[in-house]
Amino acid sequence: MNFFKTAKPFVIAGPCSAETREQVMETAAALSTMQVQLFRAGVWKPRTRPGSFEGNGEQALGWLQEAKQQYKIPVAIEVAEPAHIELALRYGIDVLWVGARTTVNPFQVQHLADALKGIDIPVMVKNPVNTDVDLWHGAIERFEKAGVTNVAAIHRGFSGYSAAAGYRNQPNWPIPIELKRRKPELAMICDPSHITGNRDRIAEVSQKAMDMHFDGLMIETHPHPEEAWSDAAQQVTPNRLKEILAGLIVREEYTQDMSGQMQLEYLRQLMDSLDSEIIDLIAKRMELSEQMALVKKASNLTAYQPGRWREIVETRGERAEAHMLSKEFIVELYEKIHHESIRKQLLVLESLEKEIKK
Repeated sequence: MNFFKTAKPFVIAGPCSAETREQVMETAAALSTMQVQLFRAGVWKPRTRPGSFEGNGEQALGWLQEAKQQYKIPVAIEVAEPAHIELALRYGIDVLWVGARTTVNPFQVQHLADALKGIDIPVMVKNPVNTDVDLWHGAIERFEKAGVTNVAAIHRGFSGYSAAAGYRNQPNWPIPIELKRRKPELAMICDPSHITGNRDRIAEVSQKAMDMHFDGLMIETHPHPEEAWSDAAQQVTPNRLKEILAGLIVREEYTQDMSGQMQLEYLRQLMDSLDSEIIDLIAKRMELSEQMALVKKASNLTAYQPGRWREIVETRGERAEAHMLSKEFIVELYEKIHHESIRKQLLVLESLEKEIKK
């Protein structure tokens, strides 16, 4: 049986970073009494910018090895280089995962896959930072071709220009669903910690993942989250993790021959996700409109510019037809969006005028 499908949900928990031996042991002790199948901790932490805590490296592997032996819980770490794999195997690490920044680079993924040839250890592959299902799919295939029989995908959300709707990384649910459609046997794990970046929303996103019939969850857990050395805002205490797991509604998995009603619910969930993204994108567009109003004011330009509207009608209409959509429908939709954009710009310009008069 697939390693990642031995429980529903398959729960992976532990701190963002292995900070100290005491922290690792305290967390492992708490999680060992719960329905947690895998203990996770970051050993090498590839940070966005230099200067922040980047992990304890090999020293932390010793702590994880001790926690595994004392509390009888399998352990998992992130690897980004073949040297990481060599050390992980030396210390008896049970599962490896590949981070989003690594998945985006096929050359690096291939180096990792080559290092695992002849070694059948479970591997989890996080989605790339950008919304490219082919890149994610390809990374998974590289490990499968290297002989890894237990591969899981981790959905940790996708980076964007800016955060929207309270997410650290946009979930963009149709991307993991498409990967699952292509590979129905693939175990799909959701990482609500990285999607939300906010411990208060982890329960909500965890339930959404269960509603979308994901196989498991990876939730960052720390005995004292507010004191964490990395990603403090998105970690929960072991007690809070227990509450989240107890509150989950785990639904029966859909099959290929699902009934019409079940198919309809499945498609509605996808549609709800897309609707949320559409609204988020429109909100971003309106923010840009307000910024444009400031530029127009400084340049003494009018809010409404006919030439720009003609360009919108032409280009959006052509794009609609390329996707087999009614040009008239899309133009009518953009008329409403454009009117709202102009309204917001006028409000900004009027408020600036009032400030000047003061």
